[in-house]
Amino acid sequence: MKKKLILQTIICILFVSVGVYAQKTDATINSTLSGTVIDEKTKEPLIGASISIKGTTHGVITDSNGEFYFRTGQKLPYILIINYIGYESKQFVASKSTITVELRSSSKELNEVVVVGYGTQERKNLIGSVSKINPNEVNSIPVGSIDAQLQGKVSGVQISSPTGVPGESVNVRVRGATSINADNDPLYVVDGVFINSNSLQSISTGGKSTSPIADINPNDIQSIEVLKDAEATALYGSRGANGVVLITTKRGNYEQAPQINFSASYGQAKAAKLWDLTTGPQHAQLVNEWWVNTGKDTPSLNRTFANRPFRPVSEGGRGLPEEQQTYDRLSEAFRTATLQNYDIALTGGTKSTKYYIGGGFTSQEAILKPINFTRASFKVNLDQRVSDKLTIGVNNLFTRTYRNQARAGDGPQGGLLQAALHTPTYLSPYENGVLVGRAGFDNLTLLLQNYDVNSTSLRYIGNLYFEAELLPNLKLRSSWGADYNNYNESEYWNTFLLLGAQGGLATSSITQYTTLLNEQTLTYRKRFDNGHSFGFVVGNTLQSDQLNRTYAEGRGFANNSFKIISSAATTTSTQNWSKSNLASFFAKADYSINGKYLFNASLRADGSSRFGSDRKWGYFPSVGAAWRLKQEEFLKNVDLVTDLKLKASYGIVGNQNGIGNFAAQGLWTGGASYQGSAGTAPQQLANPDLRWEKTNQVNIGVDASFLAGRLGVEFNVYSKYTRDGLLQLALPSTTGFANYWSNAAEISNKGFELNITSTNINKGGLVWTTSFNIAQNINKIEKLATPLRYGSRDLILQKEGNPLYSFWVYKQLYVDPETGNVVYEDVNKDGKITTDDRQLVGSIWPKFFGGLTNTVTYKGFEVSAFFAYQYGNKIYNHNKFFGEGGGARDAARIIFASNLARWQKPGDITDVPRPDGINVNNYRDGGSRWLEDGSFIRLRSLNIGYHLPKAIAKRIGAEAAKVFVNGTNLWLLTNYTGLDPESSASSDQNAQGIDLGTPPQPRSFQVGINLTF
Repeated sequence: MKKKLILQTIICILFVSVGVYAQKTDATINSTLSGTVIDEKTKEPLIGASISIKGTTHGVITDSNGEFYFRTGQKLPYILIINYIGYESKQFVASKSTITVELRSSSKELNEVVVVGYGTQERKNLIGSVSKINPNEVNSIPVGSIDAQLQGKVSGVQISSPTGVPGESVNVRVRGATSINADNDPLYVVDGVFINSNSLQSISTGGKSTSPIADINPNDIQSIEVLKDAEATALYGSRGANGVVLITTKRGNYEQAPQINFSASYGQAKAAKLWDLTTGPQHAQLVNEWWVNTGKDTPSLNRTFANRPFRPVSEGGRGLPEEQQTYDRLSEAFRTATLQNYDIALTGGTKSTKYYIGGGFTSQEAILKPINFTRASFKVNLDQRVSDKLTIGVNNLFTRTYRNQARAGDGPQGGLLQAALHTPTYLSPYENGVLVGRAGFDNLTLLLQNYDVNSTSLRYIGNLYFEAELLPNLKLRSSWGADYNNYNESEYWNTFLLLGAQGGLATSSITQYTTLLNEQTLTYRKRFDNGHSFGFVVGNTLQSDQLNRTYAEGRGFANNSFKIISSAATTTSTQNWSKSNLASFFAKADYSINGKYLFNASLRADGSSRFGSDRKWGYFPSVGAAWRLKQEEFLKNVDLVTDLKLKASYGIVGNQNGIGNFAAQGLWTGGASYQGSAGTAPQQLANPDLRWEKTNQVNIGVDASFLAGRLGVEFNVYSKYTRDGLLQLALPSTTGFANYWSNAAEISNKGFELNITSTNINKGGLVWTTSFNIAQNINKIEKLATPLRYGSRDLILQKEGNPLYSFWVYKQLYVDPETGNVVYEDVNKDGKITTDDRQLVGSIWPKFFGGLTNTVTYKGFEVSAFFAYQYGNKIYNHNKFFGEGGGARDAARIIFASNLARWQKPGDITDVPRPDGINVNNYRDGGSRWLEDGSFIRLRSLNIGYHLPKAIAKRIGAEAAKVFVNGTNLWLLTNYTGLDPESSASSDQNAQGIDLGTPPQPRSFQVGINLTF
């Protein structure tokens, strides 16, 4: 009911606003004008071209025949302004009632305006490596956050969705990873505000974490630019080491009549497949084999065929294997999920004001019960020209995000998939008519009935700015921004569940994270009569980040009706406060000679409170140059080549994210009790020499366009080298400290990016375009004195000379055909298999990754298919390890159907050993049998849309209408035997690629409509 009320209120506000603007007397009609807009060369009609009368707010768009129609109070003749993507803008004098306008094709890529650090540039003048994404191409993919929608769209940016739970964190790596302990996520900037992208979650959900980026409504976004190389990111200094994602939200236009855009979609999602488990009879048969085999290995156990567990009841057994039932818990845990999305926006403007007001509501159920994600958002952008030389404006985003969370990761207690997946299929959920847990896991039915883990995020992102023209070509801009997030979590485990078995357990955590930002920039740009141009920007930034967290826990409740912590018999609580400040000064200058030779240089100085007293300041320079060969005489008249540019850049960027706000300081704690009284004790060892982590990057690239812009190619090679890597080093226990922060690692990343766009057909109203990108990144730890272990069972080892996130395993050679036992490689040749025989085999890094998009339009129809792919990476199938008898190596764990391929008799050739609870090698944790190829090709989305004829749209009171059908994850090609080759049980950046207890990305279908009024 509350959801409906929120949506109805937003709609009413917007329609009232439209009514205010629309209240005016009917204008006198002095002329009518009809016309057609066509391509200058092909004479084909151009659908969706915008036409407006100069000096008025009156505008229309062409229909499916390229035709338009005006009824206006203006008298002929008047000037029309015609715009169409991929064509040069044109002004046309209309002097008669029927006209035809021809537009000349231009290279969209060359003239496209791209948002860069503290400004914009035409793509043809770019020196840095910047990718621009149109959100309309991806925002139909039903995931919680915009970063997940970008997978495969940006060359050199590897994005993986490790879970099918909407609103959870996504792994984004721009040209690899540069750090072990510091953060590897890119910087996100929304309308000039640096926002927090690190999860505020404190309650455990099995290693998973929520995504703060999910608080942003994708429908409010106008464009997304990803800055990748040092030339593009150096102006952000300490924030640019991992790339920068610039998000620009929608705004109105001056002299634009009020316009309402409404969109709605509804759909369903489900798992494409689930795990293949043994049936009750099959599992019982495997248990009998396990019993007999352990008896052969250890006769003292007295396990024989005669006393096997599944024998006739008359003999004291559980019944024969074929008499066992099969209990399907997976079908109980998974569901067909419902997806809903509604957005409405009002845009417009007068001569001095422009505005955008938008409201949205999203509801996404996860395919795994009872998880769901909802988001309500309200966006207001307003710009006001106070005078010809002064403009002020505000950007405001308010969101409320609610999650019914769940433990969809590691850990047996409270784990939904562990309860469903790792409980033997022959075990009944009932015992003497009562629901009970089995094999150390919660009873799934009880878990689903009593699950109570929730979080609510209230967030504001916004800024206030003014921009003044001090002198001709000289502008001053000042802004004050804020990112405030109140994150409220709670959970209650009653006595029916393992975590609450001892009287119940309640937890509450409230976290407030605040970023305050003030920036000033002074911008100058001058074009000289000789064709030269010069520009510069100087500025400063002051930023403060503060975190407050209060965490409370209660145990022992009178009964399950009491859930508030104050009702608990025993309560504990903690409170945390942390703050950091950053002061920055920056400058950038660029020079162009006839648009042929381009040069720029920048320098940023960042001072951070996190580092040692003499190490607080870091200095981050960059230089770049480009040569537009197309402007040279020998290429000017070559029609085949539309543009050709060589570019090169070098820069240094820094990193401080991911370390504590007081990482360099010696800290004391007041929580050290002594004989029942409060006391103080050392908590952290100081390191006054702790300094910035720095990454040097070289980029060399070629941008080319051919055939009047119908074929575009962008190719870049890069090399990144990180020094003074921020790292926590272990200390001897005799020091009284566990570890301390230091600069003790060096990491390199090298690779290439290739992006190709083409217009394959543009004839007879049929347009077919293709976009393809492929990239490679080679990562290597260049310096690390002591190897570091991460992940479940130390499956990830960071070791000098190897890539980050390499798998540390026992290499299985074969299963002995005579004995049915696993044979591992004995690396040190000592005749025993120990941890000394573990070796690095593969990593999570693919050899290649990218995406392919094909879009076909014909008159009013649109069809777009988008594929994402990666090749050569590894993933550890920990689900399969446990399902093939791992963990405690007991009979209860032999549940995956892959066990049916086990060795049974001498001469059998297989890689699955005999069921055995004694020979540890047969199910050795960390065995390479479960390390699999994670390569895949995925049909990420398939969209089919139809623009209704204008006459039909007008019947429902709309200027334009579009109906569409979207499908996501419709097809997956992979050798991985799990459900999803992108799955990962943990959000820890050092523990990726381990698949355990994680629901896959769902297959979904949606239908919807877009209306413009």
